[in-house]
Amino acid sequence: MIESILQLIGRSQTFLIASHEGPDGDAIGSTLALTNMLRTMGKDVVAYNHDSAPLDYAFLPGFDTIVSTLDESATFDVGFVLDAGELSRAGSWIRERCQTLVNIDHHPYSEDFGDIYYVDTEACATGVLIYRLLHAAEQNISLDIATCIYTAILSDTGSFRYSNANPEAFQVSGEMVGIGVDPWSIASGLYESQEFERLRLLALSLPTLRTSDCGLYASIAVTLDMYKSAGSSEEHTDRFINYPRSIRGVEVAIFFRQLAEDSFKVGFRSKGNIDVGALARAMHGGGHHNAAGATVEGSLESVQEWVYARVAELIAELR
Repeated sequence: MIESILQLIGRSQTFLIASHEGPDGDAIGSTLALTNMLRTMGKDVVAYNHDSAPLDYAFLPGFDTIVSTLDESATFDVGFVLDAGELSRAGSWIRERCQTLVNIDHHPYSEDFGDIYYVDTEACATGVLIYRLLHAAEQNISLDIATCIYTAILSDTGSFRYSNANPEAFQVSGEMVGIGVDPWSIASGLYESQEFERLRLLALSLPTLRTSDCGLYASIAVTLDMYKSAGSSEEHTDRFINYPRSIRGVEVAIFFRQLAEDSFKVGFRSKGNIDVGALARAMHGGGHHNAAGATVEGSLESVQEWVYARVAELIAELR
């Protein structure tokens, strides 16, 4: 599979690289690692994300080249869709704009939408799959590329705290540090360069923290009114779900993020014992065992009660 991708790169010139909406560190890090790799090879590359890249990742080389709109007439030899799970999360229109489509992902149940389907659920992050491409191509890994790969891994392993922090995660990260990546600089960029608006939003959302009677699941919420009051936006909610997740005894954390008057994006995080991916798919969403999400219609109260009931049912089945 890797060899097929490298051959495709060799005979192509124009590339679109896209990742999923509401991008996280792996989506942005892997996008920019591949973008920088291809540009080093003399290729013409457009890095795209529908929701733009959160400012949390502004320190990444190439960040300012990511676009959120494209000319309607633009077409490409190759489209890479990274870390998306489903094509619709990156943009269903991408298929018509690219002669060949490549799906690179590490999530279980990743939709088989690419002409080339490179999915490895054992990989800790999509950034590791980009590293494998670089290694197989015998390409020199510059400090810029190493920074992006390290950030992708650090982000998706929860700073090496999650169960996906496998030996490969440490091996590749160690190699990136050997190239010159400064772990403190990356950690500072991700976790200690917050905008004031984000903390104002957090202050408004923390009072919504709720824990179930059984103590096994907990939630937090952000509404449109909170965005307005804090002068903030969706991009400031990254990692909010870690607050209910950090409560002792909680197995499932839930984040209710309002999209419109009667619509909420519901995010799930599991500590490993409960498959929230299956739960999200039952809600017509997607994701993997420990991280997933779905969109649910209704008021905050009705959505919360409906979701709590589904989570309680799932926990009861496992006890």
